[in-house]
Amino acid sequence: MRILLIEDDVSLCRALLIHLSSEGYETDICHNGTDGLSYALQNAYDVIILDRMLPELDGLTLLSAVRKKNISTPVIMATAMDSLQDKISGLDCGADDYITKPFDTQELLARIRALTRRPAKLKTSPLLFCGDLSFDPEKLELSAHGKTLSLSKKESGLMEYLLKNKEQHLRRGLILSYVWGADAEVEEGNLDNYIYFLRRRLRTLKSQVQIKTIHGVGYCLTNAQEEI
Repeated sequence: MRILLIEDDVSLCRALLIHLSSEGYETDICHNGTDGLSYALQNAYDVIILDRMLPELDGLTLLSAVRKKNISTPVIMATAMDSLQDKISGLDCGADDYITKPFDTQELLARIRALTRRPAKLKTSPLLFCGDLSFDPEKLELSAHGKTLSLSKKESGLMEYLLKNKEQHLRRGLILSYVWGADAEVEEGNLDNYIYFLRRRLRTLKSQVQIKTIHGVGYCLTNAQEEI
């Protein structure tokens, strides 16, 4: 199960991460609303834990943007704003639950369990496409022209992110955060290595899709056939 924690209190994040990890939850952490919105829009989560008072973009604005994109991920709003009107505005904005600080971690975990017990909606096809290329993120398989290759977990995470954001210039830092985790200590050279691996996969499949280097920015997945 994957959780997104959007909270600017670094100490609180560290404490919650320990408890969430002990329960087996894979957790991504963002400390401001701008990064939090990017993660919420570009990744699939089982639950989002969201603070209201965030740098750059406040929690209500972030939540409204997520719901406008028809993302129905359960959201627990965790905040020190505890008046009745604060709770009403948070729930009316699209939150599924509201817990006020300070809270007991065991209560938060119970609320997460309660939300994730709800029946899941029917899933659509998980396949991602670009040009002659298709990718199955569940089977970790990349296909083109009737040929299929199995990818490693890291290759799959990188390919999934590129496909979900095809034709966009993606910053290196954002790619690293998605594939390796927001708090992971990883050298940027690792990203270049995995880009090389994926380019080799694309050549093996004889795909028209290319991963272009955007100097000073990062990378862009593009369908070369459409550029002719």
